[in-house]
Amino acid sequence: MAVIVKNAVRALVKGKYNVSEEFLKALDADVATLVRRAGERARANGRRTLKARDI
Repeated sequence: MAVIVKNAVRALVKGKYNVSEEFLKALDADVATLVRRAGERARANGRRTLKARDI
């Protein structure tokens, strides 16, 4: 399951950069890892809500 929206990433850099499929896959993996780590931190702090401080 993809976490990021590829078209949103491409729109963000439109006219400045091209975005390869390889970049999008790596970005998606990094975002998924970041969310999992935030979940672990929230759980360790007795919360079920992810907050900015969990990043």
